[in-house]
This record gives sequence, structure tokens and C-alpha cells, in this order.
Amino acid sequence: MATAALNGITIDFDDGGRGEPVLLSHGYGATGRMWEAQRPAVEPRYRLVTWDMRGHGQTVTPDDPTQYSADLTVADMRTLLGHLGIARAVIGGLSLGGYMSLAFHARHPELVRALVICDSGPGYRNAEARAGWNARAHERAADFEARGLEALAGRSREASEAAKRHRSARGLAHAARGMLAQESATVIDSLPAIRVPTLIIVGDRDTAFIAPCEYMAKKIPGARLEVIRDAGHASNIDQPAAFDRVLLDFLDGLPR
Repeated sequence: MATAALNGITIDFDDGGRGEPVLLSHGYGATGRMWEAQRPAVEPRYRLVTWDMRGHGQTVTPDDPTQYSADLTVADMRTLLGHLGIARAVIGGLSLGGYMSLAFHARHPELVRALVICDSGPGYRNAEARAGWNARAHERAADFEARGLEALAGRSREASEAAKRHRSARGLAHAARGMLAQESATVIDSLPAIRVPTLIIVGDRDTAFIAPCEYMAKKIPGARLEVIRDAGHASNIDQPAAFDRVLLDFLDGLPR
């Protein structure tokens, strides 16, 4: 892992391979290491950058809860790309990382060559549905404050495997309230305006996210939907070989 002082925090990241750059962001409660199984397949042909978001992994965890938001996460992504000398990249992620990738495109479409959205959703247009999501995010924050990192036990596979890599449960609590919780319908409203090639991947056992992924595939012009068999919410971890085949087929087919 490497580190860089960016936007007032120290960000932990990995940068390997060569070729056209791909930035992948992790899910809530996980770290950039959730993409390790993809490196042997991706790096011979592409430059793969992964990182730990605010409150996660070894990225420095601010004590101030106002230092966690979608806007700050998007700014971290842009600044990290600039630090690495990357002017344009394939932007993607899983779950929260997928949502942040869509938010990044909405803010900086000129920096996005293509999108890869995995086991994720675009948020909510309905205020009541968004409030229900946010209530669950705040419950997760309270759970971390009450039980510490033990609250990761029994969560998603990628989060459970990351339990020993986080600096603190407090950072995860702040991230739940500031990054997992959503403020508006900006991301879901941006889908029809996406004009870059888009790959959407979902596990066939990821029941909570199959419908959101199908929705995104219909709303994003020309989007490609791939369903990974025998995979849950972490489709890249559950079925890495199948995931890699789909990802590389998409990347190899992008216009040069």
C-alpha cells in the first residue's frame, strides 16, 4: 500500500499494472483490499488503482463528523487521480463504491472513460424511501459506537473480511452517517444523462440489489447488465473468475 496527503487527510491506496487506468472503490465497511483477487487478471493489461475511503481501512479517520460526505469522497477520488497523473479513467466500485462512482460521474463526466457499477444502487427519488435508507445507516452507525468493530461480524462478506484492517469503529460510524446516508436524488436523476460505456454487474443471490441494478441498466443509455451466478453482494469475491471474465471483456471492448 502507498499513502498520499490529500484534501487534509492521508489516503491509503494501491496502484499497480500498466495501461489504461481503472479506479475501483470498495463497499461500506470494506477496504480497497476487496479487489485483490482482481489484480492478477487486470494488471497485465490495465493500471488498477484501489483505495480506502474516509473512515475505512488505513486512510486517516478525521474525528470531525462533518468531514464525511459524498461530496468529500468525490473530491478525494478526483484528487487521488490527479496525484497519480491520471487525466481520465474507468471509474467503478461495489455497493457504496458504485454509488460514489455514479456521483463522481455526475460531478466530473469529463474525467470518466467508462463506468463499472457492481452490486449497487442509484439511491432514491422518493423522500420517504430515502429516509428509510438513512434510518438504517444511522442504526449501523449506532451499532459501531456501541460494539466497536465487532459490529462487522455477520455483515457482508467483504466487510467481515476487512474487520482487522480498519483504524477505528468511530470512522465507520461517521462514514455511515455522512457517506452511506443520502441527501438528495442527484445520483438517480443523473442516470439518463450518462453517455459513457457502462457495465453493471450483480450477483444472482444479491436479492436486495438485483432490482436496482436492472433499473440502472434500463435508465443508462446503452448500459450492459451482467448477472454473476452463485454470487451474493460481493460478486467479485464470491465468483472472482466469472467476475474477471465479464470485467475484462468489457474493458477490452472499450474504444481506444
